[in-house]
Amino acid sequence: MAKYRKLGKRSDQRKALLRNQVTALIYNGKIVTTQARAKEVQKIVDGLIALAAKEKDNYETVTVSAKVPVKDKDGKRVKEVVDGKKVTKFETVDKEIKKDLPSRLHARHQMLKVLYPVTEVPTTNAGKKRGTKEADLVAKLFDEYGPKYASRNGGYTRIIKIGQRKGDGAMEVVLELV
Repeated sequence: MAKYRKLGKRSDQRKALLRNQVTALIYNGKIVTTQARAKEVQKIVDGLIALAAKEKDNYETVTVSAKVPVKDKDGKRVKEVVDGKKVTKFETVDKEIKKDLPSRLHARHQMLKVLYPVTEVPTTNAGKKRGTKEADLVAKLFDEYGPKYASRNGGYTRIIKIGQRKGDGAMEVVLELV
């Protein structure tokens, strides 16, 4: 018996398809796909969530000082004249950051190997670069899904059958996080 389904695709196409669907499932919470694909995606997602639940508290908080530009009421940077040139004015701020311990850092790298980067585009500026930001799915796994599923031993996703697809008769399912 095979370890995985080939899904009628070459290995590079299959890996890209599975990475794409895993990313969509973690970002949106549920996806609609065929039953065979859902079972393969389910294996990958359950492994990622188990890793996040295991490493959720494995960090230390560190206080660092950072230079931040001073902004006016409109959100624009304040400039000052130094030696005849306009220079942005900075202030020093102390921030607390989470510093990953080695095992959590390794888990983060394992997750980044699977997940694609996701860019969030605001609906008001659709089609424009301004205002877009990259969603941090690894942080979502550690901060949201890790604590949520920490007490659960597996079974983080469910498959619900919704019937056959009209075109080719493939069984369609909804794969969602529990």
